[in-house]
Amino acid sequence: MLLRQVYRMPNAGSIHDLSLQTEQLGRPKAHEVCIQVKAIGLNFADIFAMQGLYSATPEGSFIPGLEFSGVVVAVGSAVEEWQVGDRVMGATKFGGYVSHLNIHHRYVIALPPSWSFEEGAGFLVQGLTAYYALTQLGNLQPGMTVLIHSAAGGVGILANRICKKLGAYTIGSVGKKNKIDFLQEEEAYDAVILRGKDFKRKLEEALGGRPLQLIMECIGGKILRQGWETMAPMGRMVVYGNASFSSHGAKPNYPKLIWKYLQRPQIDPLKLPTLNKSLMGFNLIYLYEQTDMMLQLLQDLQKLALKPQHIGHTFEFNQMHQAIKLFQIGQTIGKVVVRV
Repeated sequence: MLLRQVYRMPNAGSIHDLSLQTEQLGRPKAHEVCIQVKAIGLNFADIFAMQGLYSATPEGSFIPGLEFSGVVVAVGSAVEEWQVGDRVMGATKFGGYVSHLNIHHRYVIALPPSWSFEEGAGFLVQGLTAYYALTQLGNLQPGMTVLIHSAAGGVGILANRICKKLGAYTIGSVGKKNKIDFLQEEEAYDAVILRGKDFKRKLEEALGGRPLQLIMECIGGKILRQGWETMAPMGRMVVYGNASFSSHGAKPNYPKLIWKYLQRPQIDPLKLPTLNKSLMGFNLIYLYEQTDMMLQLLQDLQKLALKPQHIGHTFEFNQMHQAIKLFQIGQTIGKVVVRV
């Protein structure tokens, strides 16, 4: 038994209820490894889970967190490929906001020697999200034109790098003007546009006559509808999030959410054959439960030899609430990571 520090929710509802606690952790089971966590990556799914807006949120008390990096400090009796001292990064179905955790050995992979723990904690969830959406659902091919929303976020940055590896033309959209400068200086987007009332016009100008063939959609609302209308026949829209439903407060603003829900875009499935367009969506928890598929996707993703994730903001473990607040308000660039 060892004592570990954890951030636990008594139940989903209010982020204010997230509290730091001390708990006992037993030895890893036969097929598990025990990880001393060094860094934790924040994701929008964490926020939605704590607010009770994520369908995969556990019932009752739970520990948020989907990705981490750290050092192996103990191995189960049936584990052969890992040894004490190995540097790893991993994904977990909740339970990541901790100082130590036991996890099945198949859910960790080696941290590249040149990567920091912060970079490792910012890669798996968003890398898998981008790769699966683009290649498996989006059928990304060389020469395609791809619109990537939240282009300066963790998924957006990795999605653009994957697209460039595979020879696609990329247009990024952002909600804040300062993020345009970052992308133009640091990331090789072909065009970057600021979302606003004139979004559709800016998108058409950025396309310059090219057909819009793939959209990485995570905004929702009018932006989703305008992207759908602009997308070319045979185009694919992959929905993996809905930032327009996020709240800057500790609890969801239910009247506002209901209004947005009633105003959401209506896409008629009966018209899809005539439009020759596809609308798809996915939840990364599904991939987590398909272990063989997830590991194969990870192997394929690693073959691309992408640069490590851009870490835009780091916090200490006792600053978890400050990290979450910054993440909520949409001012971040790249990945938000908490060091343990």
